[in-house]
Amino acid sequence: MSADLIQMTSASPPPTHKASFSVADEATARPAVDVLTEVFFDGDAAVAAFERADGRWDVTVHFADPPDQALVRELVGGAAGPEVAQSLTFEVVEAKDWVKASLDDLVPVPAGRFMVHGGHDRERVPGNKLGIEIEAALAFGTGHHGTTRGCLLLLDHVLKIRPPRRVLDLGTGTGVLAIAAAKATHRAVLASDIDAPSVVVARDNAWLNGAGPLVQVIRATGFAAAEFGRRGPFDLVLANILANPLRQLAAPMQRHLAPGAFVILSGLLTPQARGVLAAYRARGLVPVRHLKIEGWSSLLLQKRQ
Repeated sequence: MSADLIQMTSASPPPTHKASFSVADEATARPAVDVLTEVFFDGDAAVAAFERADGRWDVTVHFADPPDQALVRELVGGAAGPEVAQSLTFEVVEAKDWVKASLDDLVPVPAGRFMVHGGHDRERVPGNKLGIEIEAALAFGTGHHGTTRGCLLLLDHVLKIRPPRRVLDLGTGTGVLAIAAAKATHRAVLASDIDAPSVVVARDNAWLNGAGPLVQVIRATGFAAAEFGRRGPFDLVLANILANPLRQLAAPMQRHLAPGAFVILSGLLTPQARGVLAAYRARGLVPVRHLKIEGWSSLLLQKRQ
């Protein structure tokens, strides 16, 4: 899954009742998101969690109808602790078309040869750019986040050095990076995510962007699926995830890399980059570039020949 954790349980127009709270880390945010998503069914709520630049996580729940505040506090308290439950705030927000409002503010984002945009800006993509269309409702993977843009810039750099033949996008999210690699290389790309809805979204986005025949999206945890062995070893791996999973993936990733392969890592707050880099150095990967965008780091590494 991509660096921002989002679980959308509503396909209906955004609601006007909101509950929000903040927690210390992803390990606390994830159980709270899971239990809220499980209890409030499709059409009832939309739950989202985002990591801030200081490492804390903000969790927001939009409800279609006024929520049972005592129940919400009970659920959050059971998952994240009584102090977090007490910190919950409830408010009624202005009723409007939030997707349209997001589109009004969401301008195309250039990143090297790529430009990420919404459908409303399709005509604004210059002829010398490869457009990647992702809607504002999926803003956690549109390229507006510093981690996604950093990955695209590093991908552009790799393409100038040596276009890869076998590419893996690990934790694909909306599929932006897989689509970018497929459109730039005209080669097949394997994309994976642990989250079933993300697999569907990435696959749909690949077809929307004309890369459907090239992008294979599978649901997998880490490198457990047999498809990784069949499609590797990889010349390029893109992984825009989070610091702890990236550290844990260093050893299995190294085994799936071709000699001289490039690896692009992101989803890292800049203070976390050193620890992640150390884990990959220990597996024979050396740093090539380090981009810092809006407090986030993206790393380009290369496996020794």
